[in-house]
Amino acid sequence: MSLTLTRRRAAAAVVTAALLVPLAACGGNDKKETGSTASPSVGGGAKPADLTVLAAASLTDVFKTAGAAYEKAHPGTKVKFSFAGSQELAAQVKAGSPADALVTADTKTMDGLKTDTGAATVIAKNRLVIATGKGNPEKIGSLKDLADTKLKVVLAAPEVPVGRYSKKILDAQKITVKPVSQEPNVRAVLSKVELGEADAGLVYKTDATTATDKVEAVDIPDAQNAVAQYPAATLKTSKNADAAAEFVKWLSTPEAQKILQDAGFQKP
Repeated sequence: MSLTLTRRRAAAAVVTAALLVPLAACGGNDKKETGSTASPSVGGGAKPADLTVLAAASLTDVFKTAGAAYEKAHPGTKVKFSFAGSQELAAQVKAGSPADALVTADTKTMDGLKTDTGAATVIAKNRLVIATGKGNPEKIGSLKDLADTKLKVVLAAPEVPVGRYSKKILDAQKITVKPVSQEPNVRAVLSKVELGEADAGLVYKTDATTATDKVEAVDIPDAQNAVAQYPAATLKTSKNADAAAEFVKWLSTPEAQKILQDAGFQKP
């Protein structure tokens, strides 16, 4: 083999090696980037948290179901509810009670807390019915029957949303009712009727539905009824702001809406 040929081959080998080095480097980078792109993202949504939700008494049963569904769909998150009349919940918020979200049974109460909450979203609606004892022993058929002074009628206090709705529909029909008691929330009204301590009371339709073994529900025509709206909002003092916002948003999803509507609540 000639010296010239040997020198040419050696030169070619050097050039080839020089070209392979950057190519190998590029190949290594491609592999690294591909691996990074293919790896699954971590998290997605708010971090798991223990949430406390202040909710209107009329949501007691349905929110227990909704809370269980939410926890199942959001592993690691726990939802604790505190139920009371909306006016009581508002007082708790004003007093700085530690909580993450609020759901009231009227927009008036929520509107009075604008400095304490995020933007509110109506998640459901409701209507009133006349609750009577099982079998309706007093044969109550309409709002005007509640004016009978022989009847023991119980209403919610006027500062309670359902009490305010009750007064509104009775006043509109020019019906005067002298209640034997005024209760702090709708469940207390229902309880009086369930226990036989009252012949009738005005409650939400959904509340009467939870006690069909003990009470009868007498429908009130839409033209004489009132529509209760349930707004939900996060609380600005929440220590779990992202998780609270995610829960409030979830209440408007098809899954949550089905739970609410199955319990008798109306679409927002």
